[in-house]
Amino acid sequence: MGDREMERALSEQCGSKGIPMEPPYIALYHSGELKRRAEALEARLSSCDICPRECGVNRLEGERGFCRSGRLPLVATVCSHHGEEPVISGRRGSGTVFFGNCNLRCVYCQNHQISQDRTGRRSVEMDCHALAERLIYLQDELRCHNINFVSPSHFVPQLVRAVLEAVPMGLRLPLVYNSSGYDSVRSLRELEGIVSVYLPDLRYASDRWAWRLSGAKRYVSHARAAILEMYRQVGNLVPDEEGLARKGLIVRHLVLPDGLAGSEESLAWLANEVSQQVTVSIMSQYYPANRASRIPALARTLRGSEYAEVIEIIDNLGLENGWIQEMGAADSYLPDFEREGAPFTSPTVNPA
Repeated sequence: MGDREMERALSEQCGSKGIPMEPPYIALYHSGELKRRAEALEARLSSCDICPRECGVNRLEGERGFCRSGRLPLVATVCSHHGEEPVISGRRGSGTVFFGNCNLRCVYCQNHQISQDRTGRRSVEMDCHALAERLIYLQDELRCHNINFVSPSHFVPQLVRAVLEAVPMGLRLPLVYNSSGYDSVRSLRELEGIVSVYLPDLRYASDRWAWRLSGAKRYVSHARAAILEMYRQVGNLVPDEEGLARKGLIVRHLVLPDGLAGSEESLAWLANEVSQQVTVSIMSQYYPANRASRIPALARTLRGSEYAEVIEIIDNLGLENGWIQEMGAADSYLPDFEREGAPFTSPTVNPA
């Protein structure tokens, strides 16, 4: 997900007292449940059904399906990211793990350097213990507010194993699951009590466009079922006294040119079927990256009138919690995974 600047708050959300400061995965670790879930998920890699594609390949033996990923997690960048929503980035940044490869093939993907480039060497395989050490680095050295797993849908077993390894090292931060929304409900159920904040996309209201633009079958039903499961687990967004997310759901919606995202239908579904209080993050940052210029409707940035129509839809639906991205974000927040250190240029942030 590209770096962003959320300028307009739809509502101020009050901090909540009584939210446990220790993430619930700590208790799962001590009970042995975290280990059980890691092992159960890893066993499923032998005939992989971790994401909705259910390729059935044996990733434990190096076979690779649609995501071209094997047994080990593929990691592109581990960094402090200051461009997420304010409740995620805070003052010290979100401790972000960008996984390589993806279970989608979005023609306009801004992260295509790591999600789709087969010839590049921007992502490296690492064992889960090494990844666990990187999580501790984000917590102890960079003092990030949370651990933010980006594009994790095809690496759920590895994510859980890394957390299992990191808890005895001292990991105590809330975990953010930052996905395209093309997730398996069965896999998500194994994350209950592990993930504190879900940050999915809701990209499309049309399976036809989801297939043409992202190569995803039945995206709409899978994403909606996933979001309902995420909401069941964590509910509406709950910030702490500092305004940082302790738990809850935030749904991102990227507005596409020519209404290809089906914004009105998707937002109405959120309001009517999830919650009138659901937190949304509306994004104007579409840019014709990757192969988008080959599709006439996507070969340009968003028009102000198109975005204004979506803002009016939000107002009409009474969705009042979240953020609206200012127009012009597409010009400034494209990632570059060739850049040393971090893929995004970040504003100066003074540590607390």
